[in-house]
Amino acid sequence: MKTYFIGDLQGCHDQTQALLERLHDIADGPYRILFCGDLINRGPDSLATLRLVYRLWQQDLADSVLGNHDLHLLAVVNGIRPEHASDTLSDILAAPDRDELIGWLRRRPLALQQDGHLLVHAGLLPQWTPRQALALSDEVSTMLSGDGWIDFLRQMYGNEPAAWRNSLRGADRLRCIINAMTRLRFCSADGVMDFKLKESGTAPAGSGLMPWFEVPGRRSAVETVVFGHWSALGLRIEPNLIALDSGCVWGGQLSAVCLQDHSLVQVSCPEFRQAAGKAAR
Repeated sequence: MKTYFIGDLQGCHDQTQALLERLHDIADGPYRILFCGDLINRGPDSLATLRLVYRLWQQDLADSVLGNHDLHLLAVVNGIRPEHASDTLSDILAAPDRDELIGWLRRRPLALQQDGHLLVHAGLLPQWTPRQALALSDEVSTMLSGDGWIDFLRQMYGNEPAAWRNSLRGADRLRCIINAMTRLRFCSADGVMDFKLKESGTAPAGSGLMPWFEVPGRRSAVETVVFGHWSALGLRIEPNLIALDSGCVWGGQLSAVCLQDHSLVQVSCPEFRQAAGKAAR
């Protein structure tokens, strides 16, 4: 059975449906979808998109990792964070099946592994092996699927600690894991995360920063890491790296890459968000 990775949907239901129809036409048999998170928000139909992915999961045809927008929804639903002006979450918040959808969403992992590929939403710190990343994802999943998940969401936000230490404990440890796997773009050579740079695929000269996947000696490079989150970086398909956020909600494409041969399938997308809102990606 073929497996396809699909980039950030961000509530673009019609484009998601169109891409799935294309995959159905070319897959030549059963196939499975792994979504790289940010299923919802900013696009025009977050509720229908979330329901679509949930139905595919119920049929054992798909799964997804958590993205930063998905976590934002969990916080908004519980009154921990207000809706942003650019959010498109109101249809989910008012849906009769909201609790069922949220219950499913909060139980999604931060990382998934299949056949030499490791899927995360944003990135991995250079110290982490694939095996360690999966174990750390499990730590967060245990918290988000447990009775204390809402209390943890109240402690989830913040940029510190900015660097990983194995000795981290409690909310600091989980926050560092979540920030890396759902928000990371740039870091220093020793893995100190930066969250200020968002609109570029390259770091300013002399900043000491680099894309997380360019850190020399990155321990996750033994597998192909698949991620989204970074529309300014765009689509990249390299021997041990697949970047899949090709900016669907910004007028780019929605992209799928086949795990088995790294072939690419795309559909074009209208621009749902105006340029003035791009800083909040």
